[in-house]
Amino acid sequence: MKNIRAVLMLVVALVAGIAAVVSASRWLLQQSSSSVKQVAVATNDLNLGQPLAADQVRLVSWPTASVPPGAFEDLKSLEGRVVRTSLLRGEPILEAKLAPLGTKGGLSAVIGEGKRAITVRVNDVVGVAGFALPGNLVDVIVNTNEPEAKDAASGSISKIVLEKILVLAVAQQVSRDDTQPKVVNAVTLEVTPDQAEKLDVARSVGTLSLVLRNQVDVAQVATGGATKVTLLGKPAPVVPVKQEAAPPRIQTRIRTIAAAPVRHGDCVGVLSGIHGSLECF
Repeated sequence: MKNIRAVLMLVVALVAGIAAVVSASRWLLQQSSSSVKQVAVATNDLNLGQPLAADQVRLVSWPTASVPPGAFEDLKSLEGRVVRTSLLRGEPILEAKLAPLGTKGGLSAVIGEGKRAITVRVNDVVGVAGFALPGNLVDVIVNTNEPEAKDAASGSISKIVLEKILVLAVAQQVSRDDTQPKVVNAVTLEVTPDQAEKLDVARSVGTLSLVLRNQVDVAQVATGGATKVTLLGKPAPVVPVKQEAAPPRIQTRIRTIAAAPVRHGDCVGVLSGIHGSLECF
């Protein structure tokens, strides 16, 4: 009898333990499923301007509290979208890193709204020894002759005409992850329409040079340009100003004829040439 009771209690305890384990596992599963979300990430490294294919994205579990804004949960919505920034393997794909819907792949996908892309010819000197890479900011200097100069030697001037210009591509490479210098013969810059006109005029009237600047330095500096005179530290020549001749002064001589003293008696006026007198008796 005692053995039956012991076995019964053991069975009841075993059933209660199994029920507790099942309930706990279900509760943990519910908690874990509500604390994570499926987020689309890149399966390999992607370059800017590259369209997304089905084998380049996948879903991974991501903590709900840490899901970045603009993340995607549906892989079908990413098919054909163009990447406008470089992405690394396992990096979440965000709306801010994609070009607008309908954009085709290539360099045009990474051009900002209201901007244009223009290519200038460079060499190892103009291109800052190959350190002007995609994603860097540069200033553009033009060396030309002043139109009012008498000769080319004295009228040569170098002036910064454009500041904070983004380098989109060097030659045919648009990747912004590579930091190795590349000596190329062409650099593509992102400019506004007004800046594109200035740059086109600048390269037609003189030679261009690129000046690499710090990416966090966005301050504009107003310069007057450098000439041969300012380079040598000599003061600018003073051009004499021609003064207009004063009109001739007309001197007028006024002859004053003193009145003759008044005399009593008979008087007769005597005229001799231009002189006159009064004779009184």
